[in-house]
Amino acid sequence: MSPEVLSTPVVETAKAPDRAHSRARAARRRKIVVTSVRALLLVAVLGLWEALSRAKVIDPFNFSMPSKIWDQIYTWVMHGTALGSLGEQIWYTLHEALLGWVVGVIAGVILGIALGRIAFLADVLGPYIKVLNSIPRIVLAPIFVIWFGLGPASKVASAVVLVFFPVFFNAFQGAREVDRNLVANARVLGASDRRVTLQVVIPSATSWIFTSLHVSFGFALIGAIVGEYIGATKGIGLLVAQSQGTFNAAGVYAAMVILAVVALLAEGLLTFAERRIFRWKTSGSDS
Repeated sequence: MSPEVLSTPVVETAKAPDRAHSRARAARRRKIVVTSVRALLLVAVLGLWEALSRAKVIDPFNFSMPSKIWDQIYTWVMHGTALGSLGEQIWYTLHEALLGWVVGVIAGVILGIALGRIAFLADVLGPYIKVLNSIPRIVLAPIFVIWFGLGPASKVASAVVLVFFPVFFNAFQGAREVDRNLVANARVLGASDRRVTLQVVIPSATSWIFTSLHVSFGFALIGAIVGEYIGATKGIGLLVAQSQGTFNAAGVYAAMVILAVVALLAEGLLTFAERRIFRWKTSGSDS
């Protein structure tokens, strides 16, 4: 065998790390470019908004301006709000949203998996779930305030009904989409219905469930905010209602900015958890 043939695999092996390094470098460059363009776009929008408001092209009383919104956030952070410290309002709303989210996720997953596995149960409860899903959940918030009062319970209930349905339908579909060969193999090995559900169905449906979690936490925040807006003693939603009542547009926008930051932080945590749980997918795709 010639020396040239023997050296070919060595050359190919040496080139593989170079290609991987080039791909990583290109990915880093693209990430820097995307982040830079995002920042420039945000600065351009805020700058245009500020300029138009100061030039009175748009009404600064109704539309406010970024500088006033920043001043409002700074005032709330340094001196608190009329309801107490800003951190207390954020935690009050976040506590309601988190509790409603957890309850809604647990109920949605359990019922979704159950109906996905038991056809008789799906046939019986399916029409009722469709009817409940057709009701605009936001209109239930005043009813919950009447039932549970101005405390956290009414806001948690609003968050639960908003979270439940997206999680339920994803869990239901995930249970229905499980590979039938996996189920059949598990049964051949002697697995009971309970073991099939716990060890085959639920792990297979996890990616479906995680997809709904990203959307559902935003719904939980919406439920808590709407409940607070209708009637509450604390919370970001009450800050929005008070700012609207005093025609303080900057206060309304400031509350929206705070909620957006909270939602983005929660999304980041969920994404981190998802990447840790589904790390095998990334490694599998790279190989």
